[in-house]
Formats: sequence, C-alpha cells, structure tokens
Amino acid sequence: MVDFILASGSPRRKDLLLSENYQFRVVPAGIEEWPPGKFPFHQLCEENAVLKAGEVSAKYPEAVVLGADTLVGLEGEVMGKPGSLSEAVSMLERLSGREHEVCTGVCLRCGGEKYSFFEVSRVRFKDLDSFLIEDYLGRVNVLDKAGAYAVQEHGEMLVDHLEGAYDNVVGLPVSEVSKGLARFGVLPGMS
Repeated sequence: MVDFILASGSPRRKDLLLSENYQFRVVPAGIEEWPPGKFPFHQLCEENAVLKAGEVSAKYPEAVVLGADTLVGLEGEVMGKPGSLSEAVSMLERLSGREHEVCTGVCLRCGGEKYSFFEVSRVRFKDLDSFLIEDYLGRVNVLDKAGAYAVQEHGEMLVDHLEGAYDNVVGLPVSEVSKGLARFGVLPGMS
C-alpha cells in the first residue's frame, strides 16, 4: 500500500479526495507561504504548493505527499484569505460584476521525485450590492477562503458564469490531480 498524505487542513480538499474514493491521511504543512509579489500569480500558487509538499515530504520521505494552494487573481492583484470581515466586504465589492481567475497550484512529492502544475478557472461575478454581500457573509464563513467566497457554499448568490474546472475553484483540480497521483502509484480505492 502506498502511504498518501494530504499536506493541507482544508476540509474542501479532503472532501474532494474522499468523493473520489482516495485513502489518505492529513498532515497539514506548517510553513509560511510566499507572499503576493514574490512570483507571478500562477507561479506563486505552484511555488506555495511546492513549499507545502516539501515540508511534509521531508518528514515522511516514503509517502506520496500532495500540497496545494488556491488564490484568486483580479487584473494582476492577488487575493488570498481576508484578514477580517471588512476586508472580505472589500474583496467582494472589487469582484462584483467582473471576471477573475482562480488558480490552484499542486505539488505531488515522494522522496526526491516531484511533479507540480497549476490549473486556472475563470469566474464572473454578478453585480453585487451591499445587501447581497451582507447576506452572503451572514451565511458563509469566508475568513479561510481565498477571495472571500466559496463557490460550493451559496455560490449561486455571487457567480454569474464559471469557465473551467468547478472543483479547481473549490480548491483542488481533481481530474489533473488523479492523473498525477496515478504516476506515483496512488489510485482511488487503494487501502
């Protein structure tokens, strides 16, 4: 049996992998991510995923480790998780009526072998007024979500159109991850 570790405490990533019948354990990475501006947007997501997978892989070199990082990009601005509700309001106001990118960087690592990539989806928001934003923030805890929203939690209130992989916007592009995991001998249903 291959030891498969998810280097993330994200319940969304865990649920996506479980829905595909993967057997794994969770060991969240404890590293500080690269800040916006250190790398171009898409590369930043991938480099953060590499950091996370590398940190956990160093502790478990025989395991296949999956690290991931999801960020929202709007015309060059990188949006991570809001630090407060007022910052969340500001993010949603900036996303209102506009198209943005959701990028998830992924890194799979086992010992010295590494495979990393990123996937991008495009999301267009409806025009959001202050009442809708307040209503949404009353329903969803957004402080642990890039761009201050979760497409899988009342996303219909915000999203007008989504182009690309839905699960990438949730936090993990499962189809591409599955292909990568197969390269390391990790298949759904293995126990």
